[in-house]
Amino acid sequence: MAETLHVAAAAEAPGPTPPDNAPHGSTADAQRGPSIFSLPLASLRWSDPLQWLKLGWADFKRCPRIGLFYGLCFFVMGHALLALFQKAPEYLLALSAGFLLMGPFLCLGLYDASKAMQTSSHRPSLRASLVAWRPTKGTMAIFAGVLLILEMLWGRAALVVFAVSFNTMPGKVNLLAMLLDPQNIGFLITYMVVGGVFAGLIFVTSVISIPMIMDRQVDAISAGLTSIRACVQNPGVMLFWGALITGIILLAMLPVFLGLLIAGPVIGHATWHAYRHIVPTQPS
Repeated sequence: MAETLHVAAAAEAPGPTPPDNAPHGSTADAQRGPSIFSLPLASLRWSDPLQWLKLGWADFKRCPRIGLFYGLCFFVMGHALLALFQKAPEYLLALSAGFLLMGPFLCLGLYDASKAMQTSSHRPSLRASLVAWRPTKGTMAIFAGVLLILEMLWGRAALVVFAVSFNTMPGKVNLLAMLLDPQNIGFLITYMVVGGVFAGLIFVTSVISIPMIMDRQVDAISAGLTSIRACVQNPGVMLFWGALITGIILLAMLPVFLGLLIAGPVIGHATWHAYRHIVPTQPS
């Protein structure tokens, strides 16, 4: 009887009382640290995007061989898109989206080079940058699939706008002159609004997601939601950043895409610095 009472008392005895400031949840949860969804993000200033570009240019000058290699990839991709446009003009806006879609994944090597320069004293390696995708290939594939779905929806929406606006699909001769005709102002407004919606979705979801996946090896949903949080928390500055990227790319495409040899890698390096500024560094 005494042993029974002793066992019951031991079962009812409270365990060690956690400190008052301990977070709710299990001990394992406390040891894992804060959730990726509750990461504190930086509050940005309007001058920050210009600083990211400055840092991107500095990285390009430190490893020009790597930068020019990826710049050449952008140059070739630009001419490939131009060739596709000549055969399928109705996909003008969607093909431009494809350029913006492939850019961040092509920049993986540039992110790796910037990370190497920022975290170690060794010079980055082109060979290492080419395989930077391997540790997170599964997550990258999932995220690429999500962006590809958005791209396909964008292309379908572009076709619908063309079909509603014209009785027949526009020909390839004098296409831009016809589309810019004042009589087609309704088509242009609708086309740009639809394109802006999809471009905004892609930008908001991926602006810092891919460097975050590569750096922290988080899942695609966490990275995408963190990117969205960053844009919601700093809408004006992130809109300015998106406008800067778009303007630089458009200017770089004018001289037969030659400007992409420099602009592409500089923006890639700058995107890494944008991510490191917006998202706090991992605790040691």
